[in-house]
Amino acid sequence: MQNTNALVVVLGMGGTIAGTSPVPGDDSRYEAARLGAAELLAALPGLGQPLACEQVAQLDSKDMDYPSWRRLALCAAHHLARPEVAGVVVTHGTDTLEETAYFLHRVLVAAKPLVLTAAMRPATSREADGPRNLSDAVSLARHAGARGVVVAMAGQVFGALDVRKVHPTRLDAFGAGDAGPLARWEGDSLHVLRSWPQVHDAPGFDPARLPRPGAPWPWVEVVRNQVGVGGGAVRALCAAGVQGLVAAGTGNGSLHHDLESALVAAQSAGVEVVRSTLCTEGAVLARPGDRLPDAGSLTPAKARIDLMLRLLARGPRPLA
Repeated sequence: MQNTNALVVVLGMGGTIAGTSPVPGDDSRYEAARLGAAELLAALPGLGQPLACEQVAQLDSKDMDYPSWRRLALCAAHHLARPEVAGVVVTHGTDTLEETAYFLHRVLVAAKPLVLTAAMRPATSREADGPRNLSDAVSLARHAGARGVVVAMAGQVFGALDVRKVHPTRLDAFGAGDAGPLARWEGDSLHVLRSWPQVHDAPGFDPARLPRPGAPWPWVEVVRNQVGVGGGAVRALCAAGVQGLVAAGTGNGSLHHDLESALVAAQSAGVEVVRSTLCTEGAVLARPGDRLPDAGSLTPAKARIDLMLRLLARGPRPLA
């Protein structure tokens, strides 16, 4: 059920959904982030009112950066706190959509819906998917009972904790591993399949304390397990001052013995280390004798965000 008179705020971040091609209908040579959020809304007069929009950034999401994340988090928090706002929609690129969604999930108390959406084809495509995705996102932001940070793509809704990009080109390019979607549209009706995301009583990190532009974020890198890998990259990163390492392991977070030895040494030297898995479904299960902590069901990208925020919360440098 929707409150069709509820105010929805749309925050623009760029991406393919705002992309255009110099040759109408040519989807292969488009430029991302060419249209503003206001232009995207103007092209969809059937979205209903009231609507408001704000352009937070204008990026191809492969180039997403920390200052843009900070602006988005603060802007979203501001609008979610307004009593007249039913929900917030974020238009974004697909490449780093899952990272931004998880970041917002960690730093915001979203008792209202905060819906990220995107597109696999530019706005000038003859078969553009952005208009339907944006329409679904606005509808979801007005849906009674919806809450938390979610992603609306290709007729489905995914939780920020579970969402991941699973295909480089298909319109249904996103999934949620073992968890599956939260909801899906059947025609114009939204069918809720499982509970909305848990809303934190206290977020993992206060967005007002995120580093200001120009101030450093913790340096956390992902290293990958693979045939013949050694520990040289880990030792080089440690020598250069890395603060955290996510080991993207094979299978149940398994690591080549040379790589694991280097990571254990890094951990002993004070570098934060966590194991994830390269598998697209499932979670790393802890076993007796594990020498490195695991990231559970978090993907390597999300484990990296989790580790960065934990390091930020710990300090010791001023965070504001």
